[in-house]
Amino acid sequence: MSFSDFELSPEILRALSDRGHHDPTPIQLGAIPAALSGKDLVATAETGSGKTCAFLAPTLDRLHREHANHLAAIVITPTRELAAQVGREFQLLARHLKLRAAVVVGGESERRQIDEIRKGAHVLIACPGRLIDYLERHIVKLDRVEVVIIDEADRLLDMGFLPQLRRIMKMVPKHRQTLMFSATMASGPEMIAREFLHDPARVTIGAKAAPPPSIRQAIYPVALEDKAKMLLEILKRPEIESAIVFTRTKSRADRVAKLLLRNDIRAIQIHGDRSQSQRNAALAGFKARRYRVMVATDVAARGLDIPDVSHVINFDLPDESENYIHRIGRTARMGKAGEAISLVTPEERVTLARLERTLGAELEREHVEGFDKLEIAPAKPVKLFRSGGFRNRSARSRPRSRWA
Repeated sequence: MSFSDFELSPEILRALSDRGHHDPTPIQLGAIPAALSGKDLVATAETGSGKTCAFLAPTLDRLHREHANHLAAIVITPTRELAAQVGREFQLLARHLKLRAAVVVGGESERRQIDEIRKGAHVLIACPGRLIDYLERHIVKLDRVEVVIIDEADRLLDMGFLPQLRRIMKMVPKHRQTLMFSATMASGPEMIAREFLHDPARVTIGAKAAPPPSIRQAIYPVALEDKAKMLLEILKRPEIESAIVFTRTKSRADRVAKLLLRNDIRAIQIHGDRSQSQRNAALAGFKARRYRVMVATDVAARGLDIPDVSHVINFDLPDESENYIHRIGRTARMGKAGEAISLVTPEERVTLARLERTLGAELEREHVEGFDKLEIAPAKPVKLFRSGGFRNRSARSRPRSRWA
């Protein structure tokens, strides 16, 4: 089946053809007809599978056919980077349409954003915080919105964003179309999502949350004090052309980036403490191959569509298995091959066991020459009660490192 088999406007089909996109991905094949029907929709598919096009194409088709002359659709995203990516995708798909979009996020020029809104934006692509600010200041109104798209819905439906999302949804008309897209959708967010949806269609690609099959995944067991040295050794490999290294904290991202620079590896860091201009510059430099490595926290795990990232390296395992799936989805985009490497210490065996249960498979273990061979034993079951009293182990007995 090709895009021409959908009942999309010729102008949108032309834009897709301009990009060399002729055959829809599985998520597009399932979601576009459902969205074109006007029904609410919950869609889940692996990262990098083409979800942005799957919700923008039918939405732009609707606005184009209705000759919309007002703000008729909003796309709500959890991160600035994801909002910027959706904005770029809009420009490509709407190139032959008389539709305009405004990207509304924190950390960037407010004057430019307000100018884009007042010029007559038909689509608003926004992060919740800045959008609520503009609503409270009456810069924007949502009373005529026909389509609400919630991107990365699981992240937006967690307890951090839920109050903001509820405020926004109270300001849009009750009679609207709501589309929710995500790579993962846990049971908790799924329950919360019901208050925003009416008899939704459901499109699920893959039986469960899983990384793209074209990613080769491997675990490198390592002692905590050897993590930094092992990272440097791995980055000597010539096949690692472009890599994103993920850390658990912002301060650790800074330290790892400095370590790489001291060892003549072109690296840049990106995390929530960096200004938006610094984050934009880091992304632009990494895409242009001025930097070989980008060191990131989970702020970069979602919403970054960077072509040809050969490797993702988890310097730290994430606390949540879903974040691992989002992280490694930065490689192997749109069916390309990629590799995910995780440096795992014995202290992380509980997190590793939880991850492997989520994936339904034990990840391949590999050894780096020059480092001790370690076996990471399965975590022992936690005993909630035990007799014989309670002994408090001092935290001083735990192994410590400057990388902890």
